[in-house]
This record gives sequence, C-alpha cells and structure tokens, in this order.
Amino acid sequence: MRIHIATDHAGLDLSHFLIEELTNDGHEVFDHGPTSYDPLDDYPSFCINAALAVIRDRQAGVAALGIVLGGSGNGEQIAANKVEGIRAALAWNLETAKLARQHNDANVVALGARQHSEPEVLELIRAFIAEPFSEDERHVRRIAKISSYEQTGDIL
Repeated sequence: MRIHIATDHAGLDLSHFLIEELTNDGHEVFDHGPTSYDPLDDYPSFCINAALAVIRDRQAGVAALGIVLGGSGNGEQIAANKVEGIRAALAWNLETAKLARQHNDANVVALGARQHSEPEVLELIRAFIAEPFSEDERHVRRIAKISSYEQTGDIL
C-alpha cells in the first residue's frame, strides 16, 4: 500500500516514527512535510498535498491511503477534506478507525499526536489500513450522495 503522510509541528516526531514503522510493515510511505520543526508552520499545505497525492494515486490505479497528524488532528482533517474525493476521518479509538473504512470508505485518517502514545497511534493506523470497505449498499449510496454534492452542489 502507498501511504501519504503529512503533519503539523505537533506531530512531526510521530510522523517520523510512523514512516519508519509503516515502511518496516512493507508500505511505500511518502512524507509531505514538514521537513523540520517550526511551531508556526502552516499545516494546511502539507495536508492538502498529501490528500492530492492520495487522489492522484487512486486515479492512476495505485492503492493509496493518507495519514494527517496534528495536535488534535481536527484542523488537519478539515484541510484534507477540502480536496475533492477525499474522505478524511478523525480516529480516536480502534472502533472509529475501523468504522471510518468499513462504513465511510475513508481514504485519509486524521489523528491527534497530543492525544495518543506512539504505540496507540500505530495500532489505530494499522487497523485503519487493514480494514476493508464493507461495500454495503447503504454505505455505497451515502458516499455517492456526498460525492454528487461535492461535484455538483446539489443535495440529493
């Protein structure tokens, strides 16, 4: 699996940890920044670039997911969700990480670096990556409605 990761300053050390662990798991991991610690960094650029890379890969037929990290993960999730086709979900426990994939076919997961330990985050990320979309008709229908609105502005 190709994984695109981005963070703000609060998640920088965690992103380095995840890049190493996920690479060791056999994933191809791309770091979209930042490259160094800056408490005044502007995370939206990093997160949007990671989300754009997920979409490009998926359109090219490459299996790809994204990870965005921040102090809480909220702003990073919001930034990633501004990219058409991205469904970024904030995960705070195993159930939310799995349900994001099962029910929402989320292609980006957001996590708060100040909310979890490294082992907890790794467990959540691995669960997110491993969990398949259920393909249940009701979930497919709901995702299609979201996508339609995103493309047309019409609420179905």
